Amino acid sequence: MLAEIRIESLGAISVATAEFDGGLTVLTGETGAGKTMVVTGLHLLGGARADPARVRSGSVKAVVEGRFVTDDLGDAVVTQVDDILDSSGAERDDDGSVIAARSVSRDGPSRAYLGGRSVPAKSLSEFTSELLTLHGQNDQLRLMRPDQQRAALDRYADVSAQLQRYRSLREEWLSARRDLDERRRRARELAQEADRLQFGLNEIDVIAPRPGEDESLVSDIRRLSELDALREAVQTARAALSGISDDGAGEGFSAADSVGQARTALENTDDAALKALAGQLDTALTVLTDVSAELGGFLSELPSDASTLEGKLARQAELRTLTRKYAPDIDGVLEWARTSRERLAQLDVSEEALAGLARRVDELQGAVAAAAAELTKVRVKAAKGLSKAVTAELSGLAMSGAQFMISVGPLPARPDDSAPLTLASGDTVHAGRDGVDAVEFGFAAHGGSDLLPLHKSASGGELSRVMLALEVVLAVSTEGTTMVFDEVDAGVGGRAAVQIGRRLARLARTHQVIVVTHLPQVAAYADAHLVIEGETAGTKARAKSSGVRRLDDDDRVAELARMLAGLGESDSGRAHARELLDAARAEREGAT
Repeated sequence: MLAEIRIESLGAISVATAEFDGGLTVLTGETGAGKTMVVTGLHLLGGARADPARVRSGSVKAVVEGRFVTDDLGDAVVTQVDDILDSSGAERDDDGSVIAARSVSRDGPSRAYLGGRSVPAKSLSEFTSELLTLHGQNDQLRLMRPDQQRAALDRYADVSAQLQRYRSLREEWLSARRDLDERRRRARELAQEADRLQFGLNEIDVIAPRPGEDESLVSDIRRLSELDALREAVQTARAALSGISDDGAGEGFSAADSVGQARTALENTDDAALKALAGQLDTALTVLTDVSAELGGFLSELPSDASTLEGKLARQAELRTLTRKYAPDIDGVLEWARTSRERLAQLDVSEEALAGLARRVDELQGAVAAAAAELTKVRVKAAKGLSKAVTAELSGLAMSGAQFMISVGPLPARPDDSAPLTLASGDTVHAGRDGVDAVEFGFAAHGGSDLLPLHKSASGGELSRVMLALEVVLAVSTEGTTMVFDEVDAGVGGRAAVQIGRRLARLARTHQVIVVTHLPQVAAYADAHLVIEGETAGTKARAKSSGVRRLDDDDRVAELARMLAGLGESDSGRAHARELLDAARAEREGAT
């Protein structure tokens, strides 16, 4: 939930802070006072495009900060929020809340911040999208779009499992289809590529290099080139250490004999310090013995003649024919061979391979069609339930004769469709990422009117109520989050306004609801009432500034009286406002 928002130098607002509780909060004020700037600030926190024209005149930049708490959200949402914070390096405050901020410069780019870290605006959007749902007049217009209508139906139907399966199969089908098209279109070119790869692989297989063989050959050749010098050095060192000559005969005292005599002499004394030194000579004697043994092994492995060198040089020449063509070293040559074999498997353009791939494409197409049909089935069933529920809500919003209907039909394939899908029914449809269904909202304002597409049949006030009815029905899927409505009551009044207030109050039982309104019938249902007040500056050269004030009970009566007929100071206006407030309060308490 949104606990607090601070706005600085945004539109008519110089500096303002508003604190929010759970339930229903309304924002009211005179026209031009800056009510909509609160919603604009929330849109900025939602990652919306930053408009430098919104920066207050005379200011360098505008800043919006929001403090969010997640205590009342479900475990799944909290987990998603924590994942977003972790990926951004953001941290919670000491009280567990999260600070999100956005700055808009008059002359430069905007900046986004989350949990004390600078982040892209997209990351800020991902965070707030889990917590905030914003509805303004532009959002009502978006409700006209087919993709938004399909998304609303999917929220109600909860098609995530079916949609994920369809998308996975569709990607696999499209990939196989592209592969088949490419092989058929580039058959000659791919066959030539396959011949080149096969030639290289045959050459490598004949030579059969081993990993790291080129490096080991360099070491072997260097050793064999110095064969006599190495043999003499080893024999000399071995004789010095152990007294053993190249013919195996002893040659008197050696380093090992000398160390052994020294150790014996020290051990035969009664002095503790000398005996300790004798123990250290034990270690030295072990080292000398080991080195001598290793020298003997090295000497036995040295070839007896130089013919081995010629074989090594010939092998090195073979390997160099490969490293000149395929990679700088043998390990690279082996990697080239591995990737070439994988590529070669994809380049099979024989009739058998093409026929097999075509069968695979057909099988996947059938699987995609079945998944699409399952998705359609769920949507069709959900469309009936959502239509009925929204129609019932519209009746409660003073539109008793209105009818809301959702149609789900096939999305026809275009003449140049890149991936037409043939269904079991024989229809050829466009297999989009979200399925093969065209979802359309139909609406009739009263019993005597025809059911027409929403964008052709709903006025501004009717569209506001349709959107609110949808949100009330869909609210279960977003329980605990914050819902913001800007002028959702535009174009309505009288009994319809009272019904909108009731629905918003009902929605506030499971959500935090923030409403910008000009209707006293709606404001009367609020749990908390904030007013945006404009204050004229001391000089004409300075712009008008606005602030936010929380109203107590008496102030609410005065504000409602002003909203009723501009009669904030009259006794009759206040009496009417008090009656309206008491009636709404009694109704809320009774519902609770």
